[in-house]
Amino acid sequence: MDSSDLLLRPARTHDVHAIRSLVEPLARDRVLLQKEAVAYYEAIQEFVVAEAPDGSLAGFGALHVIWEDIAEVRTLATAGAWRGQGVGHLVLDRLLERARAVGVSRVFCLTFEVGFFARHGFTVMADQSAVDPEVYSELLRSQDEGVAEFLDLARVKPNTLGNTRMIIRLDG
Repeated sequence: MDSSDLLLRPARTHDVHAIRSLVEPLARDRVLLQKEAVAYYEAIQEFVVAEAPDGSLAGFGALHVIWEDIAEVRTLATAGAWRGQGVGHLVLDRLLERARAVGVSRVFCLTFEVGFFARHGFTVMADQSAVDPEVYSELLRSQDEGVAEFLDLARVKPNTLGNTRMIIRLDG
């Protein structure tokens, strides 16, 4: 299998079943959080998929904008048969392109794959001053779990135990 044969494209609603199937074993291993189908449909426009020549999904990921200059990489995963073939790198690069295209200057993730994200320029978030106090108070109003993870709120700690918060600043 060669990742150069993959088609990177926006996800479509018919991809949700395959995405959920690929997330399921990773959720059992507590690497990703399993979501209800409705959550994937509601966020389908955030996803990029890597489609194999046979039509199956080799990998996928989502970019979720949480503020004027901040977005989160969510649900980045590669199908087992494609792991180690560069699929995750292709998808992440496309998500970072999308972030630049919509005007986001910082992208964060919550991950166990520190080395993978570090190779793309992400660094561990060392402090809580990622946003100024006014933006922080606005973000506190969000019901989005990703925002709570970004803010490192105590209520999300049980779901994120062991994960590392990482961030990258994008060039213009």
